[in-house]
Amino acid sequence: MTDHLPLSEADLDAAQAPSEPTGKYDAEVDRIFGAGGPLAPAVGTFKPRQSQTEMAKAIAHAISEQGTLIAEAGTGTGKTFAYLVPALLWGGKTIISTGTKNLQDQLFSRDIPTVRAALRAPVSVALLKGRSNYLCHYHLERTLSNGRLTSRDDVGHLREISRFIKMSQSGDKAELTKVPETASVWNLVTSTRENCVGQECQYYQDCFVMKARREAQQADVVVVNHHLFFADVALKEGGMAELLPSANTIIFDEAHQLPEVATLFFGTTVSTGQVLELCRDVLAEGLAHARGGVDWAKVVTVVEKAARDLRLTFPEGGTRLSLPQIPPSSEFFPALDKLKEELEGLIDVLESQAERAETIEQCRVRAVEMLEQYKAWKSEPKKGKEIEGDDAVLWVEAFSSSLQLHKTPLSIAPIFAGQRAGTPRSWIFTSATLAVKNDFKHFTAQLGMTGEPAQSWPSPFNYQEQGILYVPTGLPEPNTFGYTDAVVDMALPVIEAAGGRCFFLCTTIRAVNRVAERLREEFAARGLDFPLFVQGERGRTELLDSFRNAGNAVLVGSQSFWEGVDVRGEALSLVIIDKLPFAPPDDPVLAARIEVMEKKGMNGFVHHTLPEAIINLKQGAGRLIRDVEDRGVLMLCDPRVISKPYGRRIWQSLPPFRRTRVQAEVIEFFKAPPKA
Repeated sequence: MTDHLPLSEADLDAAQAPSEPTGKYDAEVDRIFGAGGPLAPAVGTFKPRQSQTEMAKAIAHAISEQGTLIAEAGTGTGKTFAYLVPALLWGGKTIISTGTKNLQDQLFSRDIPTVRAALRAPVSVALLKGRSNYLCHYHLERTLSNGRLTSRDDVGHLREISRFIKMSQSGDKAELTKVPETASVWNLVTSTRENCVGQECQYYQDCFVMKARREAQQADVVVVNHHLFFADVALKEGGMAELLPSANTIIFDEAHQLPEVATLFFGTTVSTGQVLELCRDVLAEGLAHARGGVDWAKVVTVVEKAARDLRLTFPEGGTRLSLPQIPPSSEFFPALDKLKEELEGLIDVLESQAERAETIEQCRVRAVEMLEQYKAWKSEPKKGKEIEGDDAVLWVEAFSSSLQLHKTPLSIAPIFAGQRAGTPRSWIFTSATLAVKNDFKHFTAQLGMTGEPAQSWPSPFNYQEQGILYVPTGLPEPNTFGYTDAVVDMALPVIEAAGGRCFFLCTTIRAVNRVAERLREEFAARGLDFPLFVQGERGRTELLDSFRNAGNAVLVGSQSFWEGVDVRGEALSLVIIDKLPFAPPDDPVLAARIEVMEKKGMNGFVHHTLPEAIINLKQGAGRLIRDVEDRGVLMLCDPRVISKPYGRRIWQSLPPFRRTRVQAEVIEFFKAPPKA
């Protein structure tokens, strides 16, 4: 999807003029962000902010020097405009990567058009997402002809999709709001890297993925998300891999997410679900192109059974084990060998039939790649050997219908440093949460950046006047039985005083469910008419819209509501956090990372676990005050923030709210009118 603004002759002259020396950018930035500048009439609520102007100058300097800048900007600084202005004026070919698809859409549809129009900047802009976001003509046609849909919902959704594909210019499923994002039918009408037919496809010229990539190649500014950036760079699939060489400027917004996303994509994962998907495609293509001579149903049934048997070697729900934690006597190892054996048999059949159709050859290639990934797993663990060469950890994760086998790098620093080497260009990393007490080492070490300039700009909000940080007294330790119930009991009077208007943020899904169950009971018993919205009961966007519209609701959520959520005004006046967001101690990757750090004489908790928790906590706390008019209370229930030696470091990393441990002060805060 690309978007062009008509250019005047003056615009074209300005675009072709040579770049000015860095010192001259400062005056231009001052003019643009000043009271009489072009942004004020374009944005009705725009007010000059010194921190925003200074941040824009620093980014302009980094762009002109083809340098790197790590830029932390407190909530309300206006970091989006602070990087968009220099990027659109002086960034050359620019890639902007965001943390979420929602933010990606907001940048493309709202923020960039606003800034571009205000500056009269002669730039073209394209939106590029991963292939699973675009409808596939080939897979839609195959699904329509197969007629294998079982639910009434799927049939209705497919009808909507068939209408939409005829009218859409982009094929982006985000534009079709009538079909829920979570609908299972999407998997049947989009392609994956493995099952895309490529240039052999009869719809290749109309392909929405290829169209989006062509537009991205030609655009001056390309908006992507971190998942696409790293997936394509890691796989060299053709999207980012083609864009990167020509880019002058790379900007990562919500950059605090980069280490986790990069780790995901520079590792490898293979799942039993992928095997079942392959079997489904083999059956369809075999029956379509090579029906005679092979009993395709029989061929795939033995592979499907082996995949399901492998899944059943672990109990359902939440199992995460590293390779040496799996007992040698476990049924997992023989089941894994059996799946490899059946995949080899499937490959033999596909080889004998591959010349019958390109799509059968494609299934053979997928099966070979899948077998190689399963072979990367040793048939039996080497005792005490959790980390291969101290650079990767092998671990399994069980879900209700699939088992995933992961190989995860313990550090992406050398890989990411390699990505940044080579062609000189500017790299901008920005977020509201990159530092711990103004120390950026945790973030920079994970990405292999040393000695790069890092700056922090404070929020313009008056936290002392606008909010209170409340840590209640009398709560038990978080690992105590009944802790969540004790938190709800402590929170209820505060929720009532706030008139609902609350985010109740939990660190686990189990806690979300228990909190929701208790609040339903208590609201009914006390006659409190607060609408209750719970993560998982509806999609995130729908929950947020309902929360905003209600004006007195309580929303209970976990990780996906800790960040990237913006509710301004009185609808959100209380944020409750049940526990400090430490990573679960049974996380195999975390355990392996800490093992390596401690071998080097470092303290895993101090140097990794704690900084990670502080950055996550800052994100959760950042939901409360989103505007200069906002008022509210941040209720942090975990007593360790007071009782443990590391608590002081946590206090000092949070916004400078007025602080209290007295519930009566909080109740009074909600009763008092805001200061004029």
